Amino acid sequence: MKTTLMALASAAALAAASPALADDAKIGILLGFTGPLESLSPAMALGAELAIAEVNESGNFMGGGSVTSVRGDDTCIDAGAATTAGERLVTSEGVNGIMGAMCSGVTGAVLQNVAIPNGMVMISPSATSPALTSVEDNGLFFRTAPSDARQGVIVADILADHDVKSAALTFTNNDYGKGLADSIAAAAEAKGIEITINAPHEDGKGDYSAEVAALASAGGDILIVAGYLDQGGRGIIQASLDSGAFDTFFLPDGMVGDALVEAIGDDLDGSYGVLPGSDSEGSQIFAGLAEKAGNVTGVYAPESYDAAALMLMAMQKSGSTDPATYKDAIMDVANAPGEKILPGELGKALKILADGGDVDYVGASDVELIEGGESGGSFREIEIKDGAIETVQYR
Repeated sequence: MKTTLMALASAAALAAASPALADDAKIGILLGFTGPLESLSPAMALGAELAIAEVNESGNFMGGGSVTSVRGDDTCIDAGAATTAGERLVTSEGVNGIMGAMCSGVTGAVLQNVAIPNGMVMISPSATSPALTSVEDNGLFFRTAPSDARQGVIVADILADHDVKSAALTFTNNDYGKGLADSIAAAAEAKGIEITINAPHEDGKGDYSAEVAALASAGGDILIVAGYLDQGGRGIIQASLDSGAFDTFFLPDGMVGDALVEAIGDDLDGSYGVLPGSDSEGSQIFAGLAEKAGNVTGVYAPESYDAAALMLMAMQKSGSTDPATYKDAIMDVANAPGEKILPGELGKALKILADGGDVDYVGASDVELIEGGESGGSFREIEIKDGAIETVQYR
């Protein structure tokens, strides 16, 4: 008996002296790899994977654990397909968190049907519908892109600066489009800008002449297209140009991308728009890191890097890869107090957290999470000039 007790005591002492076992994690990357924003998804996925690679290279995650990622296609518009993809990530792949989903409607579907029932954390880099703000999410949902309630105000400010007196408005007929259109219309009218028509359009059509005819009949100094650059939004613009109905367009975030400029050509010159973005030190560092990694950069790629980074730092701070535990640390690592962390410093952040310190994650998109896990957000005003997207200023 004495020998047994001594052996047990020795084993206990050895266990106490040994470092904690490394804890691995898996992150699901749920984006619209097919669908109306498929041209944006690769850069977004690479942004998240860049953060994961940086964490792995540091060797500082969860006592030497590693992080892997697995992609899922939410299609951006098919709630059923998105739910199925989300369920696969959770049940078959065993992810510890989901970076996504991409578009607002499918994000809401995955949140309600997958994340909440399974207690899974979701951080979307691009779902911007104001309706997501009020969802009862059990503290599981966050986003690194600002709400369209804020984008609507920015759009109205830019229109006023261009001395626009009236505008026709069309939106893709889903949660994202309607929420954004309503925000734009309210903010524009508050500034004395007449919205002559606020009409939905469906994606996937081959002919938008009827929709454009209605928009043209209402008239306006400019046509605001709150749609998708790879789908109906592009079709509306092309039909407007072909018919001569409009020659200048305002492009909100879902319409800004090189694919649209390449498809439309010089006829898009003179149009202008806005998307989330900042001229912060972090955004410039991220662009350099992405270029060094051979990645293309694009809309919502910085926000994707930040979404993945926030999850991994929250795991480190809480000492757990369990979403039920680390969800409560996300707001802590995203905001002051703590040492400010920029892209390329994730290994440093993990070390600080492992030693019991605090970090204030600034990241690539100047992260600041406000009540409910919302992004405060800043925006990049752009114009199309000589067949290219150029930055005008940041707001």
